[in-house]
Amino acid sequence: MSESTVVVTGATGRLGGRVARRLAERDVPQRLLVRSLERAPRLPGATPVRGGYDDHDAVVSALTGAETVFMVSASESADRLSQHRAFVDAVVEAGVRHLVYVSFFGAAPDAVFTLARDHFHTEEHIRATGLAYTFLRDNFYAEFVPDLAGADGVIRGPAGQGRAAFVAQGDIADAAAAVLDRPAEHAGAVYDLTGPESLSLAEAAAVLSEVRGRTVTYHPETIEEAYASRASYGAPRWELDAWVSTYTAIAAGQLDGVSDAVPRLTGRPATSVADVVRGMPPR
Repeated sequence: MSESTVVVTGATGRLGGRVARRLAERDVPQRLLVRSLERAPRLPGATPVRGGYDDHDAVVSALTGAETVFMVSASESADRLSQHRAFVDAVVEAGVRHLVYVSFFGAAPDAVFTLARDHFHTEEHIRATGLAYTFLRDNFYAEFVPDLAGADGVIRGPAGQGRAAFVAQGDIADAAAAVLDRPAEHAGAVYDLTGPESLSLAEAAAVLSEVRGRTVTYHPETIEEAYASRASYGAPRWELDAWVSTYTAIAAGQLDGVSDAVPRLTGRPATSVADVVRGMPPR
């Protein structure tokens, strides 16, 4: 394989799969790091290789000889940060030069959104290795907006009047492909990837109403109400905290702010929530 081969993780998922398809369209040689070879997409110039983030030997073997790795976050879990650190260490051992990591908008040790703290600590671990890096700090996915509404057409959460600059997964994939095609030009860069506007949840509800043709409204919960209304799912405390802090981070203004990174990297305007929802099948 060419030493310039890119390795894409998460290729069986929505974001990693999109990135792999974009790279195939650009004729960029790639390996697809997957847990199950049978589930890997079949793409020209792409070779599936087996390995999970916590499978050190398999990851080192799969990455050896590659120059750049695209790292999608591991599935949400109580030990996700330790999985990230183990994977980054394997990346270093394999001799990879550049790591492109999908982080989160406003990643910080004291971020209100609890999972954004994991992203910050992953970033810090990557920085400490001396690897060339590029961080793609995504805002909340625009595809996530329809799922905010319950079956009764009400979005409930303690988001107050805060706003989020929801970003389309297709825009993230296009931005990532541009970086992976010429990684040296983006070494050391941190890109905030957002949509073209910041929306309150009331405004997001109005968008859903218009596009879907049914009434969707927003009901601001208190934090106590939010925990109580989600307690019936039986989720562990860390997951409940993540769910609720999705909304409290919006309330705190930590998801607000539109970046020009998507247009700069892709050469076209970022996609609005309305256009993303129009392109999704009805639910």
